[in-house]
Amino acid sequence: MEARTVLYQRGDPILHIELRRWADLLLIAPLDANTLAKLAHGLADNCLTCVWRAWDRHRPVVLAPAMNTLMWTHPMTRRHLRLLVPDGHVVPASLGEDELVAWINDRVEGMHIVPIQTKQLACGDVGPGAMAEIDDILKAVDKLVGV
Repeated sequence: MEARTVLYQRGDPILHIELRRWADLLLIAPLDANTLAKLAHGLADNCLTCVWRAWDRHRPVVLAPAMNTLMWTHPMTRRHLRLLVPDGHVVPASLGEDELVAWINDRVEGMHIVPIQTKQLACGDVGPGAMAEIDDILKAVDKLVGV
């Protein structure tokens, strides 16, 4: 008879649930294109996406996107950002990425997407897609937690 290692037993803490209970705010920085797509479609295949799926939507969320310019301006990015908006909001289809971020920040309580920056990216391209400065991300956090 082989000895088995039991990794989980009923009643043991579940990491993504414990993290959700512990945190006052969910911050994802950087939010890359792959993770944005997973969040938008409800995939929960790693700890971060499991926390997102288990997150109490009445608690604050700050997202700081960062991706290559062509990824940022790809039509799927707008679609994914719109999918993050809670039901009940009618998001205008005509908005570009930056306008959509501003629309979400103005109308979706408890969610803030920190606008990306235009500069030289890690890949060497120059354009929109760089993650916001840390100070800007912290200002968004402070605003949502009332500091």
